Amino acid sequence: MPPRLTASDFDQELLILFDAYVHGNLDRRGFLTRAQKFAKAGVTAAGLLAALSPDFAAGQQVKKDDPRLKTEWVSYPSPQGNGTMKGYLARPASAGAARLAPILVIHENRGLNPHIEDIARRLALDGFMAFAPDALTPLGGYPGDEDKAREALAKLDQARAQQDFLAAAAWLRARADGNGKLGAVGFCYGGGVVHMLSTHLPDLDAAVPFYGNTPAPDEAVKVKAPLLIHQAEVDERINAAWPAYEAALKAAGVRHTAYRYPGTQHGFNNDTTPRFDAPAAKLAWDRTVAFFRMNLAAGGTAPSAG
Repeated sequence: MPPRLTASDFDQELLILFDAYVHGNLDRRGFLTRAQKFAKAGVTAAGLLAALSPDFAAGQQVKKDDPRLKTEWVSYPSPQGNGTMKGYLARPASAGAARLAPILVIHENRGLNPHIEDIARRLALDGFMAFAPDALTPLGGYPGDEDKAREALAKLDQARAQQDFLAAAAWLRARADGNGKLGAVGFCYGGGVVHMLSTHLPDLDAAVPFYGNTPAPDEAVKVKAPLLIHQAEVDERINAAWPAYEAALKAAGVRHTAYRYPGTQHGFNNDTTPRFDAPAAKLAWDRTVAFFRMNLAAGGTAPSAG
């Protein structure tokens, strides 16, 4: 099996083009046209796009049927949003009826794809109850195709989608098998949602946005939860707004820690694409789990699934 490609195998300008493409700032035709100049040695622009796109099988860390876990698809009410929403719930099987620290897992701009399901399972193996809602529920759920998923998410009424995430947070906190605390972690689009939740939920206990858009600086005074913020170094689109928001967090006295990982690209935690940076992702994940253990424990540390 050939070695997996990494960001260093691609020209930085091409990576920036790909970032623009996956975030809707450049359509497929535009990407292929502008990527053509990087096509060499028999590799077409379409081949470059395929190489940069997710490989869910390669990135899977925890199998869907892992016997250490109990997973299920569940529905929850969102009366101010899109009515009835669906999501993926994962708990360690060994926990039985134990009350676990719950963590809301917010997907990227492609809906609840296999990678985010895997993230939920990883958190469950770390001893938490993880719940990943699918914002695309009103449009039929994640369609199994990343391009179609991005297009679908762009069609969502974002005000209703916001209510769906707020409803997911309320539903998860209220579960009898939770410990009464609530954490949230999200990636890219989901990182922005986690920032949003932190300004809307005064009882949020811990928030971890990975390279997400920040709120307007005047929203920082509403944040009560401690924040652990992960950023990529090569991510101008996200990082440009950070200094102003960081200053507002400091002025508001919000507990926060921000890490910017040297040499990393936007999406460095996503191990399904070449932008994945294994050392940075491991460090960020270890910090995230420790942060949740510290802030979500109720009378002790979250149990291990073994």
